[in-house]
Amino acid sequence: MDPRVELRHLRYFLALAEELHFGRAAARLHIAQPALSQQIRQLEQLMGVLLFTRTSRSVELTEAGRGFHPRAHGLLALLASDVDEARRVARGESGRIDVSFISSGAGIVSSTLRHFTLSRPDVLVELHEGPTSVVLERLERGTADVGIVRDADEHDGLTISTLFVDPFMAVLPADHELAEHETVTAPQLASSPLVLFPQASGSRAHTLTLRPFREAGIEPRLGHSGAEWGTIFHLVAAGLGVALAPASAVGPLPRGAVAVPLESTRTVSSVQLAHRANDTNPLVRAFSATATEARAAAS
Repeated sequence: MDPRVELRHLRYFLALAEELHFGRAAARLHIAQPALSQQIRQLEQLMGVLLFTRTSRSVELTEAGRGFHPRAHGLLALLASDVDEARRVARGESGRIDVSFISSGAGIVSSTLRHFTLSRPDVLVELHEGPTSVVLERLERGTADVGIVRDADEHDGLTISTLFVDPFMAVLPADHELAEHETVTAPQLASSPLVLFPQASGSRAHTLTLRPFREAGIEPRLGHSGAEWGTIFHLVAAGLGVALAPASAVGPLPRGAVAVPLESTRTVSSVQLAHRANDTNPLVRAFSATATEARAAAS
């Protein structure tokens, strides 16, 4: 089709094709009859075919006109659908959002999704799991829209807010001398190697793990490190040391490991919501608000 054919040409053509009368079609379009005649002639010239046969008493579609009629109708219907979809995306009722989250954030993500998808069933939510450092990197690269992270440092260009704070638990080998205690303190664990995340996974998270010991004036014995909680807990279950973990990160433990509440410490871990500071995507705002509400309801 000639690129000079405009939407008004299609609307005028459809009105005349359905009315088969210039006067009625012009009235339906709220334009003067001569203007309609001029626009139809212009459309025929642009297309290089006659769309109507005209006599002093009647207007009829030509074969070309009859063939063009459903196509013109489909083009306008498609445009109307696309415009409606764009408006729905702008209102946050449709579209796609990528949520990246830490493994221990799966609970808040699932509860948020339960509420989010009820109100926005046409939104596609893509989920990617990884450590805090990877989630933040995806946000900075623009491959993630929202992130659930833990104990993240401030990052230029990102807005990071706290969803909730977690007390720490001690994860011990099942045969550890303190495994059956109701609570333990960091000084009681000082003689055991501490299994923890490497500093490269996040300096703040690394420092928080050491803080309960340092609050008591003790430097812990550093043992093996692991990049995932599951790895750390399996190392503990194998008898290779003890670990301190936020309560929400301690799910079902591997055989041979137990969790005991850690007391006498002010140290807590923060689960945070992160997104790009300049992001105007309405779905980001909606998901963030839903996550905050879901967490408040669970408290």
